[in-house]
Amino acid sequence: MKYFRCITSDVDPAPFLAEINAIDDAWDASTGRQDKIKVQREALSIPLRGLRKSAIGERKRRDVHESRWTTGSKRYPLARQFLQDTARAEYSLLSRAKIVCLPAGRRVYPHIDRGDYYKVRNRYHLVLRSAKGSWLKAGDEEVRMQEGELWWFDNKQVHEAFNDGDQDRIHMIFDLLPAAKAEAVLSKVA
Repeated sequence: MKYFRCITSDVDPAPFLAEINAIDDAWDASTGRQDKIKVQREALSIPLRGLRKSAIGERKRRDVHESRWTTGSKRYPLARQFLQDTARAEYSLLSRAKIVCLPAGRRVYPHIDRGDYYKVRNRYHLVLRSAKGSWLKAGDEEVRMQEGELWWFDNKQVHEAFNDGDQDRIHMIFDLLPAAKAEAVLSKVA
């Protein structure tokens, strides 16, 4: 496969799910993704890291490289630690990150992540909950990711997701900037 790669299959999702379930309004605190991004309108999200709004200036959001922890991310210390550990293991800098819920029967519509930000980053999915595996398509390839698996996939291809299970599908989705590219990318925005 050229658009997907399973990094590991032994991550225990239970502590992350417990962390989410311990917060009453976890899925209601931020609705920007489903309100503003048409292809994401059926998904719920918990932003952990977002773009640094003060850095937007004349740029489009998809061209902003600078990111930061969200205020709400303090409520998810296990998720934050996992993201930091994974970035270190992948020799990368952590960029944007979120926990996403795709309810049963819902989808993320076909799209390509465009912009300077996405051109230089790698996209990862950690499957926290999925009744029968999470279906994802990129380019002409399809996978069914299982709970506890961490996947890299090429979000520069047309990609889409569909939850054909009977329960909410929950993933931690995040971007990493390879250290080898970081100096060139970040020196342009400094």
